[in-house]
Amino acid sequence: MHDLDDAIARGYSDIESLKRYTGFGTGWCQGKWCVALCAQRLVERGGSAAAPITPRPPVRPIALGDLAGLADVARDDAAAGKPPR
Repeated sequence: MHDLDDAIARGYSDIESLKRYTGFGTGWCQGKWCVALCAQRLVERGGSAAAPITPRPPVRPIALGDLAGLADVARDDAAAGKPPR
């Protein structure tokens, strides 16, 4: 909730810009739980949650196996002293 409050304090006063800044709605629940809580917090702080958020699918389809392999890439990069990609 700290990230949400910080974003609201920075001027993100509508649900769409708040989502884009914080990334809420992109986690494991895909917004099923967090969107209502974030919208409530935003309204309590004087923002607007009147417009719905815009769902954005990936630019191109990606296989789950490719995503699963990212942990190996990150581990290899860290071992080699490379910055995260």
